[in-house]
Amino acid sequence: MADLAATFREGGCDDVRTHIQSGNVVFRAPDMIAARIADVVRDALLDRFELRVPVVTRSADEMLRVAPRNPYIATGADSDALHVAFLADEPDDAGVAMLDPNRSPPDEFQVIGRDIYLRYPGGLARTKLTNDYFDRALGTVSTVRNWRTVLRLVEMVNS
Repeated sequence: MADLAATFREGGCDDVRTHIQSGNVVFRAPDMIAARIADVVRDALLDRFELRVPVVTRSADEMLRVAPRNPYIATGADSDALHVAFLADEPDDAGVAMLDPNRSPPDEFQVIGRDIYLRYPGGLARTKLTNDYFDRALGTVSTVRNWRTVLRLVEMVNS
């Protein structure tokens, strides 16, 4: 994580902070740098460490909207079953329409903008609603975070 944080700083970001060991980074940057930092970090990780990983970013405003938009909170869903897939690009309506809501019962998902809200009552390990499924169907890349991590990232953005 120290190397990842350093990569963000080298890319022009300030106040770089990380959360747990899974690539969660909160930073401040001018709009011009923020717009390109995902590509800069992805390329640096490939060059330096030979790691090909998706790098998906959200602005502070976007992160602050994630929690209130979760459609499963209002239904009283167990927060341990909740996750969010952050998409690099906003999917088109045709791609979203092709997603199969019955692919992995009792798992559920809802696409809202560049986020996919997921409910995995049987756990993440058994679902067929995977990054690969969504990435192929929607023509983008994604990264999934559990609800606890999402809320912690929102706290970090607010601090």
